[in-house]
Amino acid sequence: MGLEERRDEEPDVYQPAEDSHLLAEATCERLEGDELVLEVGTGSGYVAGRIADRTDARVIASDLNPHAVRQARGAGVETVRADLVSPFRDATFDAVAFNPPYLPTDPENEWDDWMEHALSGGEDGRAVIDPFLERVGRVLASDGVVYLLVSSLTGVDEVVEEAGEHGFSAVAVADESFPFETLTVLELLR
Repeated sequence: MGLEERRDEEPDVYQPAEDSHLLAEATCERLEGDELVLEVGTGSGYVAGRIADRTDARVIASDLNPHAVRQARGAGVETVRADLVSPFRDATFDAVAFNPPYLPTDPENEWDDWMEHALSGGEDGRAVIDPFLERVGRVLASDGVVYLLVSSLTGVDEVVEEAGEHGFSAVAVADESFPFETLTVLELLR
């Protein structure tokens, strides 16, 4: 589904799609107990809700978009309005899940609205991923893990390299191919 079709469906909040399902399943399969989990960029709250429903984890979600925060809260997800991990305490979370905006977008064709923030990863697709990788280590517990969804459109190798520059080793734990891209969930460990 293209950017314009997603925009028409729900103009202010990213709704669950193939990437959401892949991240939710991969994260649920790897959680072991009563972890404290943060989902960054929750959108509708789907991934956080699936994790909460299918595991014993306590899940907190965040999103910069106030419409997403309202929708996720309406779905019963404990949600905070936040830019990435900024308001959270150091060494708090056992796991962080993130389906970032990753579509490479020509700056000439960007719209300045909430759906653009949910989908556009800037010119290389990594405009949000790179700052996330720089900051997420601060909020992870010492043995914490990150589940990050990336697209072949974004450059998985480049994301792995950037993660390495911030002290993470990366392993692909799930992937799914589509005619236009391959989605991969990376497990990041320090």
